[in-house]
Amino acid sequence: MSKKVLVVDDDPDVITFNVSVLEENGYSTLTARNGEEGLKKIKEEKPDLVILDVLMPKQSGIRLYRELKTDKALESTRVIILSGIAKKTFLRSQKALTEFGGGSVPEPEIYLEKPVEAEELAQAVKSIIG
Repeated sequence: MSKKVLVVDDDPDVITFNVSVLEENGYSTLTARNGEEGLKKIKEEKPDLVILDVLMPKQSGIRLYRELKTDKALESTRVIILSGIAKKTFLRSQKALTEFGGGSVPEPEIYLEKPVEAEELAQAVKSIIG
C-alpha cells in the first residue's frame, strides 16, 4: 500500500503541483486548504506525512505545526514545511508563541522555501517516509 501524504495549502496551483509530484513518485495524496481542515484530516486519515504551508486563512500553518508538536496524540506526525516565508521567520514566530505561554516545539525536519523544484520536493519526501 502506498504511503499517504496530506498537502495543506491555500493555493490551488501549489496543491496541484505537489499532488502531481507526489503521485508521480507513488504516494497517495489528500489535500486541505487551511490549517483547520488540515487538522481534521490528520486526525481522521492519519497520513504518513504532512506538507504544510505557513500562511493560510482560518488556521495558519504556524499554529497547526505547533498544535501537532504539542499534542501527545499527534506529535509523531511527520511534517515538511513548504512556504514562501523564510525559515528564520517561521522559527522566530514559533519562539514568540513559546514566550507567550506555549510549549517549545522542535524545528521542522525539513523546511523548503517556495518555489521548490519537483525533484527537491520528491527527494525531501523520500528522505522522511521512503
